[in-house]
Amino acid sequence: MTLLTCYLFLLMAIPSSLVVGPLGGAGAPADLFAAVLLCWYMVAWQHPLLPLDRGKQPVRVAATLFGCATIAAYVSANRVALPVLTENGADRGLIMLSGWLGVLLLAADGINRPDRLVTLLRRVVIGATAMALVGIAEFFTGLSLAKYIVIPGLSVHTQVASLLSVEGLTRATATASQPLELAAVLSISLPLAIHQARFASEAMRARRWLQVALIAVGMLMTVSRSAILGLAVIAIVLLPTWPKRYRHRAYRALLVALAVGWLVEPKVLSSFGQLIGHIGTDTSISSRTAAYSSAIPYIAAHPWLGQGFQTFFPQTYFFVDNQYLTSLIETGFVGALSLLALFVTGWFVARSARRSAGDTRTRDLLQCLAASVAAAAVSFSTFDALGFVIAPGLSFLMLGCVGAAWRLVRAQRQSAP
Repeated sequence: MTLLTCYLFLLMAIPSSLVVGPLGGAGAPADLFAAVLLCWYMVAWQHPLLPLDRGKQPVRVAATLFGCATIAAYVSANRVALPVLTENGADRGLIMLSGWLGVLLLAADGINRPDRLVTLLRRVVIGATAMALVGIAEFFTGLSLAKYIVIPGLSVHTQVASLLSVEGLTRATATASQPLELAAVLSISLPLAIHQARFASEAMRARRWLQVALIAVGMLMTVSRSAILGLAVIAIVLLPTWPKRYRHRAYRALLVALAVGWLVEPKVLSSFGQLIGHIGTDTSISSRTAAYSSAIPYIAAHPWLGQGFQTFFPQTYFFVDNQYLTSLIETGFVGALSLLALFVTGWFVARSARRSAGDTRTRDLLQCLAASVAAAAVSFSTFDALGFVIAPGLSFLMLGCVGAAWRLVRAQRQSAP
């Protein structure tokens, strides 16, 4: 718990642009700490007295297959001499992969009590709420607050640009690299916040629902279709499992939120209407559709293992804005299918554990974890997620928490009379 909490702090509190200078793009503090977690996990796995579960774990199997596919793509790419920039990108990809696997495996096999899992998820919501607050402040002030965060020993790898705007509205970024990443992070965290609010004690209920409101508003402050898509996925996954009275309350709350949003900033609703209405003619959509035809020659050149993970640079080639298509280019069909299988495994494991859970609160938690996995999987189709720091790190952490929840529910069921 301490190690994963430290990782969460490094992941969400430190801007993505700050890195350990000599390591460049591979020097994000969260990525480096996560790589250390993988080393710790491997040592703990070999020591019989350290508390790691070594039993059946579907998420661990899926993560291992994804790791093997990515390493195979790395080996295949290095059969020939690579340009220095491409070689550095491939090495950076291995460092990031080791960190993601370390976080996932440590969560899936190391969290040994339900209360610890709940505590970790509560800390995820706290981090997301803080990011949402920063994003809301950026939306109304027009200032990039991440520029003012200076940490000794860290240097700026990617200069923080001025905040983007749509229809005269500032798009929130917070500590993420761009609004799309912030929208993905908040959409992954929102189901957890809703669960904590629904089952909060009387003394904490107002605070928990305030967190839900701030995260939802923060998503809208990104002024992106990804935020609307994330909200739609969460609603589709969660609402059918709620009692009828809670669904009616959710519909009323949505109407009130729309009215308040229009009163505070009328341009917000109109901008989302224009984003949705211009789907067929918008340049961001046309560039994404054009990327499919442009990617075909690169996929055909290396169909099975790709040209190497983290070697397809948008500045050198073209922007894809779809992680699954980027994975086809970089890791081939083997890597892209293993990434998709990882999300599918997380979804079905969460749903399977929900059916086995013995109480309403645990079932709702597992449904919310499934919603987080679904939101992460869908958000990966809207931008090159694995090229960033916060969104993939949180996604792999959620998959690890799904594995831990499945194992804990299974253990409780086996020990029940």
